[in-house]
Amino acid sequence: MEETDRKILALLAADGRMSYTDIGKHTGLSTSAAQQRVRRLEQRGVITGYHARIDPAALDRTLTAFIAIRPLNPSLHDDLPERMSPIPEIVSCYSVAGDSSYLLKVQVEHPLALEGLLARIRTELAVATLTTLVLSVPFEDRVVL
Repeated sequence: MEETDRKILALLAADGRMSYTDIGKHTGLSTSAAQQRVRRLEQRGVITGYHARIDPAALDRTLTAFIAIRPLNPSLHDDLPERMSPIPEIVSCYSVAGDSSYLLKVQVEHPLALEGLLARIRTELAVATLTTLVLSVPFEDRVVL
């Protein structure tokens, strides 16, 4: 991938609403050339979408935790992602290698809500859990270029 494309990706990762004119100014391209480059990156599937970042605290979800889950009966068919997708507090689900099968990122209002969510996950999904609370987030979702 060309250095100019990498610059464009870094700019859009920082501000997905950046204008083609501003992208051009930062990369030395004309506005139309910047637009063409972005379109090509979209067509190639390098840029997969643009999203609003929502502050969980604005939704009163001030507690973030990671929950590692492991099925109580590993011989059963693995349909855990489908069964947990309706649970709105689970914001991310990662299939992982190691002692656990999945790592979930959850956001809830307070510790009592986390306790209720853990009970729900254990009961509905028939899994064992290991929970880690997030104290602060120095950075997240960095783009590797």
